[in-house]
Amino acid sequence: MESLLHLDVTAIIQATGLFGVFAIVFAESGLFFGFFLPGDSLLFTAGFLASRGIFPIAFLMIGCVVAAIAGDSVGYAFGNRVGKRIFTREDSFFFRKKHLARAKDFYDTYGAKTIVISRFVPVVRSFAPIVAGAVDMEYRTFLFYNVIGGGLWALGLTALGYGLGSLIANVDRYLLPFIGVIIFLSCVPPVIHVLMERRRNGHS
Repeated sequence: MESLLHLDVTAIIQATGLFGVFAIVFAESGLFFGFFLPGDSLLFTAGFLASRGIFPIAFLMIGCVVAAIAGDSVGYAFGNRVGKRIFTREDSFFFRKKHLARAKDFYDTYGAKTIVISRFVPVVRSFAPIVAGAVDMEYRTFLFYNVIGGGLWALGLTALGYGLGSLIANVDRYLLPFIGVIIFLSCVPPVIHVLMERRRNGHS
């Protein structure tokens, strides 16, 4: 789960700066050890800080989109190179089979659209491009959905943070609840998916 404390995410951004934000977005998008990084809340908070003049919003948005798309592409290349062996890899400090299996389950259910849908599902978004590469999804198809998903995710959350920061007076006092709502909403898709799977298996 993402960081529950606004101060944690803000401290990360202030300590690492714009390029730190880009690096985290890149790692969380397609490197399997990036699944624990605070992607959704990081983008929202970075957008909010941009509304306060700390970052140029255009540069922030462009950089986050590029980082998200590039991260997924690296994840795809890794999965494509390692192939089926990734599914038999032993658990380690950074790697958990259950996360890969969850992403594979999403892929089996939604196909290529998983690359877009997974952008809004923590953990799954880090493993989905790896699965796509491992199952030999055509790269042109992957790239098409990667660009759509990366754009919607990175632009949407930074724009939301920027917009709320610009429109709501004294929004600072409401920032923690906003981030809490974003984290909650990011947990809804996997919960719904699990419930649907249980219901489907119960009827089978």
